[in-house]
Amino acid sequence: MEYNTQRRPLLLREYGRNIQDMAKYLQTVEDREKRNSYAETLVKLMRNINPNVKDSPEYEQKVWDDLFIISNFELDVDSPYPKPDANILERKPDRMRYQSNEIKYRHYGRSIERLIEQAIKLETDEEKESAVITIGKLMKSFYQTWNKEHIEDEQVLKTIRRMSDNQLDMDIEKVREMKLFDMSKKERSHDQRRRSGGRSSNGKGRRRKRN
Repeated sequence: MEYNTQRRPLLLREYGRNIQDMAKYLQTVEDREKRNSYAETLVKLMRNINPNVKDSPEYEQKVWDDLFIISNFELDVDSPYPKPDANILERKPDRMRYQSNEIKYRHYGRSIERLIEQAIKLETDEEKESAVITIGKLMKSFYQTWNKEHIEDEQVLKTIRRMSDNQLDMDIEKVREMKLFDMSKKERSHDQRRRSGGRSSNGKGRRRKRN
């Protein structure tokens, strides 16, 4: 009896030992035409082992690459794809580049910065003022979510100026008098439902009516 500890280690466990033994047998076939034919049959068998994967050129090439890996890159067949480099197993993946987390005002988040960037690009003063009002409402709402103390409209507008490099501004007296940065009752209700995942204010979902 032969134990697994006495066998060659599996190079790609997902295909099992039988596939690896078949790949090893292919290296002993001297007739190149037969060896190519057997290799194509083996690739089809390897694809059937993973039936849930959709057919695609990328996946077919991956299976051929796996065949060469299983054979320790010693199999000499005519593959429809370039033979992979033997160093592919030792090559380290490229380091992922993460988005910069340098946010000036973390309690407002990246979204406010992007809104301000878009508002700066607006053409007319009316459009920019409307954008400042919308951004001011959001900033005041976000601030009050994470802080118990009240924030003044002047401080919100001051922050908008800083974040926009003084490219966005409006009359603070107009903001105060018309309470432009205060959300209406309807807006507050909608904002609360959105943050609570669509639940009603009492924390319970709507019940279905019984027949």
